[in-house]
Amino acid sequence: MSATKTNIFILGATGYIGGSVLARFLNRSDAASLNFTALVRSAEKAAKLKQLGVKTVVGSHTDVALVEKLAYEADVVLSIADCDYLPAAEAFLKGLEYRFKDTGNVPILIHTSGTGVLIDNAAGAFAGETIYDDANPDQIETLAPSQPHREVDLAIIKADKEGYVKTYIILPSTIYGLASNKLVDLGIQNPHSIQIPALIDASLSRGQGGMVGQGKNMWPNVHIDDVADLYIVLYDSIKNNPATGHGREGFYFGENGEHTLYQIGKAISEALVEIGRGNSPEPTTFSKEEVQKYFGSNYLGTNSRCRANRSRAIGWKPTKTTADMLGSIKLEVADSLHRKPVPLR
Repeated sequence: MSATKTNIFILGATGYIGGSVLARFLNRSDAASLNFTALVRSAEKAAKLKQLGVKTVVGSHTDVALVEKLAYEADVVLSIADCDYLPAAEAFLKGLEYRFKDTGNVPILIHTSGTGVLIDNAAGAFAGETIYDDANPDQIETLAPSQPHREVDLAIIKADKEGYVKTYIILPSTIYGLASNKLVDLGIQNPHSIQIPALIDASLSRGQGGMVGQGKNMWPNVHIDDVADLYIVLYDSIKNNPATGHGREGFYFGENGEHTLYQIGKAISEALVEIGRGNSPEPTTFSKEEVQKYFGSNYLGTNSRCRANRSRAIGWKPTKTTADMLGSIKLEVADSLHRKPVPLR
């Protein structure tokens, strides 16, 4: 990275996570030393981003030639878009490889995956016993290549091993909370998460909070502000500490507590009763037909358990807890009455 200006290419700047991350970078005291380029689909949002000092290119992450070109021009790539679209990952890795060959400088990639890579097939029947540790690369390497997000994650780790890029993978869990920052205020950023809003939408549709199976499965959770802070903490650690783990030792979970699906279903059920849209404060099991209709699979009945030990070791200090997550659901239900449905499938 340059001693003066650092060129940063961001994918996903208008998204729930990406917008929150970009807003934090723009608020930094050293923001003037950062040159941001964002690839966005909307010309209207591109114009608004330009007003904030962000260079924009109108296009999509599916335009692999464009992604490769923009990555080639960057010291740092922030990949916060579709974590399962391998052609985009191959494109930005190719661009970074060419940059390394032409400059001799090793660029940085911070990629967004997710703790969905850890899931099992519990279907809500039990709490999983396996808890993954982001500071244990040997354990993470036991994950099958067929797990969600894993194909892209493995391609990124391979690139780091080949030496032309240093890669860091952040894996958020169930993110919650309505995003609030200047990108939201300007209509640039999506302020909504996916999992909890999708459960709320399904529950409103059926008139009752629900769960997959018995809802005994467990997931970690993290507030949007806390996970956005993790990107900043990691970026600063990369800049200031050469020993910051990368490649196979570069997984950083975003979690600060766990919940069962039953707990979320109950909180939604209680909120629906309060507004006259539900019959009981106790969630009921989604039928097989409902699971397919609303979610497309039993994904929300899986276990995904982990501990963010590596993330905390670099100085990340999340503040919001599972109690905050459950307490936020009433506001999410109220908000859902005034927004478009959030598809999970």
